[in-house]
Amino acid sequence: MTSPREQLLNLIATLSFTPGDFTLASGQKSDYYIDCRITTLQAEGGRLAGIVLLDLIREHFPAAVAIGGLTMGADPLVSATAIASAQELADHRDLLELDPDSIADPEPTLLHGFLVRKAEKTHGTGRLIEGFLKPDAPVVIVDDVCTTGGSTLTAIEAAKSAGMTILGVLCLVDRQQGGAENIARALASLPKSDSYPHPSFIPVFTAQDVRASRSRIDTAKK
Repeated sequence: MTSPREQLLNLIATLSFTPGDFTLASGQKSDYYIDCRITTLQAEGGRLAGIVLLDLIREHFPAAVAIGGLTMGADPLVSATAIASAQELADHRDLLELDPDSIADPEPTLLHGFLVRKAEKTHGTGRLIEGFLKPDAPVVIVDDVCTTGGSTLTAIEAAKSAGMTILGVLCLVDRQQGGAENIARALASLPKSDSYPHPSFIPVFTAQDVRASRSRIDTAKK
């Protein structure tokens, strides 16, 4: 049985990868386009994305209490991960109720979500960040596709300005076109904290991974 990570990669390769002639948001030309929202807004794709991102956060950023990013690429990822954390906690409590001696691990913490607007609201609260917002809270920034990293950098700046502590960045697909380096420089410039390690950038997949998976799928169909 394939892992959630492998299943998610295959879905992205099948649903979100399109060969052709495209101009990206960065202005760069490309012979393929990856629209992760087609996968992350699909029921099974969203479920898998939440599980995979939650696993990475538990492994690399266990102190995180929230996950957020720039609308709208981050929207389904933030919601799916927050829901996955709630399901994890519910499963833990159900198992504990059935067999109190079966679980030695501490109760998992919930991960809340926040979304960064592309511009401040001109009405109501005028907020730039919607959802979870607490100064000094340790958070993780997420994005679906990283090319130059512009969307991620905007989210980093907004979270930093709101006083939140950024533990790191997760990206569903890194196109390997300079974004990782730009994000790494932004993370290196953040104020140092004695409580948390230096923030890092972690891509779940690269464009090369997606291409390879799509090639395997196409070959298997022949």
